[in-house]
Amino acid sequence: MIKALPLLLALAGLVPAAQAQDTKAGEGKAAMCYGCHGIIGYQASFPQVYKVPKIAGQNAKYIAAALTAYRKGDRRQPTMRAIAASLNDQDILDVAAFYENLGKGGDDAPAKTELTPPSDVAKLLAKANCASCHGNDFKSPIDPSYPKLAGQYADYLYAALKAYQTDKNPHVGRSNAIMAGMARQYTHGELKLMASYFATLPGDVKTVPESRFRGPNQF
Repeated sequence: MIKALPLLLALAGLVPAAQAQDTKAGEGKAAMCYGCHGIIGYQASFPQVYKVPKIAGQNAKYIAAALTAYRKGDRRQPTMRAIAASLNDQDILDVAAFYENLGKGGDDAPAKTELTPPSDVAKLLAKANCASCHGNDFKSPIDPSYPKLAGQYADYLYAALKAYQTDKNPHVGRSNAIMAGMARQYTHGELKLMASYFATLPGDVKTVPESRFRGPNQF
């Protein structure tokens, strides 16, 4: 009965069923992520070739939602599916909090460009009203469950957008009805054009090399 008390209290709503995000715990749990997301410009080779996304500074709520989707199979990518499957709900929250916090501060110079897109890109963005969710600057989404797009690698964004158009492929694809509806309006050339524009915008997301966030006595 004593051992069951925390569960009973959680069910009764007297204590939270899951602990709050723990940034420090997330640092240790993120060790498996360093080999790809801790190397600037690191490129995935299977099932598609593109730079793995910058996730330091990304919204924790979005990272958690993405990892959960990989774990469930709603996002199909073999490496990420395997990693996400090894994480429980608390692990996901902690890793997400760590990476959001990792992007804060620093002196990385943002990419420079005008916020006003070229006319051809502006028409494409208006077609799906992308700014209505991701923000006019594409780094201030209306809800933290949506990703920051500004400054992200163009080839990754292109691969991600194409994934929403992909069905019945065991290794590639993303199941999200809203994004699928948006992405299917465009040709691959148009998706690439938008992805290239997002990449030029000044953003918060970055890749932080492992040596910058591991202490000198850590192995």
